Amino acid sequence: MANTTKTTDTTDTTSTADVAIVGGGPGGLTLARLLTMRGVRVTVYERDAGRAARTQGGTLDLHADTGQRALRAAGLTEAFRRHARPEGEDMLLLDHTGTVLHRDDTPDDSPALRPEIDRTDLRDLLLDSLPPGTVAWGRALRTATSGDGNGGDGGDGWQLEFADGSRAEHRTVIGADGAHSRLRPLLTDATPRHLGVNTVEGAIPDLDRTRPDLAAVVGRGSYWVVGDGHSLVAQRCSDGSARIGLTFYGPAHRAPDWLTTCGIPFEDPDAARAALLPLFADWTPECRALIAACTGPLTPRTLTALPVGLRWPHRPGLTLLGDAAHLMPPVGHGANAAMRDALELATALAATPDDPDAALHAYEEEMFTRTTRVAAESARILEMITSPAGAPRIAAFFRGEDDRAAAR
Repeated sequence: MANTTKTTDTTDTTSTADVAIVGGGPGGLTLARLLTMRGVRVTVYERDAGRAARTQGGTLDLHADTGQRALRAAGLTEAFRRHARPEGEDMLLLDHTGTVLHRDDTPDDSPALRPEIDRTDLRDLLLDSLPPGTVAWGRALRTATSGDGNGGDGGDGWQLEFADGSRAEHRTVIGADGAHSRLRPLLTDATPRHLGVNTVEGAIPDLDRTRPDLAAVVGRGSYWVVGDGHSLVAQRCSDGSARIGLTFYGPAHRAPDWLTTCGIPFEDPDAARAALLPLFADWTPECRALIAACTGPLTPRTLTALPVGLRWPHRPGLTLLGDAAHLMPPVGHGANAAMRDALELATALAATPDDPDAALHAYEEEMFTRTTRVAAESARILEMITSPAGAPRIAAFFRGEDDRAAAR
């Protein structure tokens, strides 16, 4: 198979991309930006019909040595600063009775070590940095087969087939297609496992205008309440809304199917909110008010993760990054790890331009070691949160103390 790429669909269009990136999340788009800066021809295949096809979720903090480092290499630091909210680092941690356990107030002149940015803003600035036509929208991957069509090792490249009937051939394919990656099974039998944690997410739009009383409660950043068996977090977003996340991990709420068997009618947001409130009956009035003030859909999710330390034998022309490679609990490291993956992979490809497969192999070895540490840390933080002494343990962790001592 030649290095050029043929893409066929109902209009019989043709492109000449060298690298295919399946998935247009933070990791995939960061990689596309870094590669196009180096003159590599890239196509990003994204299942969404367009950039505005769906909401991108709430907000995330980009760390200096991972997400921000990747954006700096991508020449996007100034664009990031225009959207970043250093004040979003403010955090108030309480228990369910309203006792304040820890507070972080960010001075206006402090360095932005982990500023918040809305996921939509991050995606937009990455998309805007790419040459027109880089992203092929509406391309949900159906299958990927080795280029010889006979189940080979991939040394002859890869044939991609999409749900819309289009096909493409690529020498190098990067799976950035998230938790439910269609490419991961080509490399490993590992699948995400349920973590005994279920979540529900809602939003309060235009918080300052609609509920100034709750705006004062949430503050500029995050308001986090950890109780026995469940927790609540409210986070500011740049559009003026607040995202409200409810997390359930008590014995009665841990089952993988709890969200479908609990009887809460999530298809009816008003009825669902009414059904959720009794679960917080002994919590503060502020917490209950934050739940009641949510408008619009409530999104239930079950949390899963891949095994810590996952590795796979190298297969020519194919690798993974981000959640596809190392799905971990959502405690602040996932997007950052994905963007660092993108930086390391782009650097490796630039170092051996005539041998991209050697670059993929070198990247995997570095990524396995680096993300094992990050995934282990994420698992430890989730264990703290969901433990019977979750609130004092998390407070001790933020203070740099021994969280295990706080549990005694």
